[in-house]
Amino acid sequence: MDNRPQWGTRAGFILAAAGSAIGLGNIWRFPATAYENGGGAFFLPYLFALLTAGIPLLIMEFTIGHKYRGSSPLSFSRINRKMEWIGWWQVGISFFISVYYAAIIAWAMSYSIFAFNQSWGSDTEGFLYGSYLHLAETPGQFGSLVPGVFIPLVIVWVVTLGILFKGIKKGIEVANKIFLPALFVLFLIIVIRAVTLDGAVDGLNAFFKPNWEVIMDGKVWVAAYGQIFFSLSIAFAIMVTYSSYLPKKSDITNNAFITGFANSGFELLAGIGVFSILGFMAMQQGVGVDEVVKGGVGLAFVVFPAIINELPAFNGFFGFLFFASLVLAGLSSLISIVETFVAGVQDKFNVSRTKSVMYGGGLAAIISIAFATQGGLYFLDVVDYFINNFGVALAGLVEVVAIAWFAKELRNLQNHADSVSDIKLGVWWRICLSFITPIVLGYMMFDNIRTNIAENYGGYETWFVSAYGWVIAALVIILGVLFSKVKWGKSTDFEVKDSKGDSK
Repeated sequence: MDNRPQWGTRAGFILAAAGSAIGLGNIWRFPATAYENGGGAFFLPYLFALLTAGIPLLIMEFTIGHKYRGSSPLSFSRINRKMEWIGWWQVGISFFISVYYAAIIAWAMSYSIFAFNQSWGSDTEGFLYGSYLHLAETPGQFGSLVPGVFIPLVIVWVVTLGILFKGIKKGIEVANKIFLPALFVLFLIIVIRAVTLDGAVDGLNAFFKPNWEVIMDGKVWVAAYGQIFFSLSIAFAIMVTYSSYLPKKSDITNNAFITGFANSGFELLAGIGVFSILGFMAMQQGVGVDEVVKGGVGLAFVVFPAIINELPAFNGFFGFLFFASLVLAGLSSLISIVETFVAGVQDKFNVSRTKSVMYGGGLAAIISIAFATQGGLYFLDVVDYFINNFGVALAGLVEVVAIAWFAKELRNLQNHADSVSDIKLGVWWRICLSFITPIVLGYMMFDNIRTNIAENYGGYETWFVSAYGWVIAALVIILGVLFSKVKWGKSTDFEVKDSKGDSK
């Protein structure tokens, strides 16, 4: 346990944790979610969710990794041997996310080149689905390989695995010290330009104007918790793994607050930039801002190219900045996602880091080729939805209930965090994780299951949703259980801690 690699500096860890949290969802998910759930009024439940679920969960995962000094499976196994499968479940979730997340980064990489001369033309939607993705007519068809996606996909994996081969200090830490400042500078330039565009004020008014009538709507509060939960890289092994590389003397609680507020700060910055530009687009088209608001892939690869076409000057430059920002945000997150199963394989099978990156990362890279086919977007859409809603969210619920109620580990974790942190955790922390978070996540899961049983996601056929949605979500759990049954490598430094933190 004492020979585990460590971050070189505290700033290196915080940048890596923030880099994992700050991803594509901050740019294309948060602005639309806030707008659709009360605008400025949404920030009240959002802040409440951050303080009662986001940061408490970050503190819990930071403390688990720091106290038990292992990958997610090893850390959970050291808490209780019966909980190892939760760690492998989370590692499996990260694995499936990595294979399609890399494809989205590849798209952004292509579009950063297209931006210089607006290769997407005037019909940005037709270009994305037709000329670029060569999208298959029917969901479920793989079709042929699309070179325009495959080539940048290879580059994404070469960069990601190359950084991971270098290790924690010389690879991940160095990369995030470059990626995160660069991302902030690039996006700040975009925001400064965006707020000076004609119509920007209308966009910002639409974004910030509070609709207090919806503040008592339960769905708004659930949306706030969902946004916090999905944007902080919680419950898919990342924060447990990253914090296991911290030195023994580390201010865990303060690090969690810094990471949480850095992520939220970037989301707010993204909202300002996105809605300033949407306001400009609405004015150019002579329509209301509400008619141009869109989230997800459509915002990034259809709406933004159309907006870049309309910019009064330096179209190519600002287009490149936007898509380069997506690439940097995506890479910093992808690196952290892949690190979870690299660390898990390394701990479990007692192999070198080089072999673990080669086996785990190599397998993910090979499977990701499926998303570079003509049917890739359909597979990506369904897998992403189910792995997040019935993987990440459910794993988070199981994790917090297992720690708080079955292992009864919260007080021990609090004592550990308090022993190394300037900010002391009060009873509020245990209340949040014992009651508030499980209740909200439990309701989210119930509502998700009810909704998806009543109607197929995205209007897809039942066989397609079943095969690539429900089955994938279930497969991750099954794989988690199977991996937990495999014996640990003989020389793995393995200790199981009892509820008091003593070795046994």
